[in-house]
Amino acid sequence: MNWLNYHHLLYFWMAAREGSITKACRQLHLTQPTVSGQIRVLERKLKLRLFERAGRSIRLTDAGQMVYRYADEIFSLGRELEEALVGQPAGRPLRLVVGVADALPKLMVHRLLEPALKLDKEVRITCIDGEPDRLLARLALHEIDLVVSDYPANPQLGMKTFNHLLGDCGVSFLGRNDLARKYRRGFPRSLHGAPMLLPAENSALRRSLEQWFEERGIRPVVRGVFTDSALLKAFGAFGDGIFAAPTAVEDEVRRMYRVGLIGREEGVRERFYAISVEKRLKHPAVVAISKVARRTLE
Repeated sequence: MNWLNYHHLLYFWMAAREGSITKACRQLHLTQPTVSGQIRVLERKLKLRLFERAGRSIRLTDAGQMVYRYADEIFSLGRELEEALVGQPAGRPLRLVVGVADALPKLMVHRLLEPALKLDKEVRITCIDGEPDRLLARLALHEIDLVVSDYPANPQLGMKTFNHLLGDCGVSFLGRNDLARKYRRGFPRSLHGAPMLLPAENSALRRSLEQWFEERGIRPVVRGVFTDSALLKAFGAFGDGIFAAPTAVEDEVRRMYRVGLIGREEGVRERFYAISVEKRLKHPAVVAISKVARRTLE
């Protein structure tokens, strides 16, 4: 395989950016014959003319303009790589790409990630919603920085990942105000035979709820099963059933969906994990997320 010589590309890029080989030489601390010779080598390699004379100066040919655009992007990415490795972006937002397990309540995700947006430096978050195992595969490929999930990474997947417990909390049972009034009395036994909206079977919350129902001999009537937590709450807001949400965001859920509290249960715990390829968290935004979550989640 023939590899492009990036030193040659750098000399070309600097000359194109400065508009002069002489100025490029001063920036590179090299002699003019050296820079000119290396640019000619690059032209022979590409079988293209990159510069043409314009009086005493030089200007890019059409092919040179195309090569310059690519070179500019290559060296810009190189600078971003250096900044990312030291965690100190120069004049650019600190980027954080987060994989979010699709079963996680969106308000809880916001609560967990919000500290990253309150750092002194500017942070730009990209959230990718999906099935946890697929997100972990992308994490292993370094396509994303962090996975936030309600259960730890499965060691059987064979990926080198580390689980960082952010915290846990109990759950609150909520419903439209008429349902809340009806089932509040005698909670939790009142949930026996009550209309219930449940998360998908592959979620940690679903397993915890089913175990809790079984231990107490409670048999609700399942009216719906949802992979999307926001859709589940929308059905709950219209009175189609009772649903459980993390107590940590109970107030926000009640305001947003205009539902009432039926009861709180500390015996059902929702746990939240930050999964990374690092044993020790280094990304400044991830460190902030971890510190605040451990301090505020019960």
